[in-house]
Amino acid sequence: MAKIKIKLVKSPIDKPKRQKLTLIALGFRKVNQIVEHEATPQIEGMLRMVQNLVQVENA
Repeated sequence: MAKIKIKLVKSPIDKPKRQKLTLIALGFRKVNQIVEHEATPQIEGMLRMVQNLVQVENA
């Protein structure tokens, strides 16, 4: 499967709890942190939940 790099570009402060928990599940701890995941349907669904907070690029 293809790898994707995900960068947290906006703070989750003052966002719904569901978005905060999704970011934690993706592995984010701080703003500007980059994590790498396989491009699975589960990860893509999580990215749609927080698309306003992250930036995605193919690795």
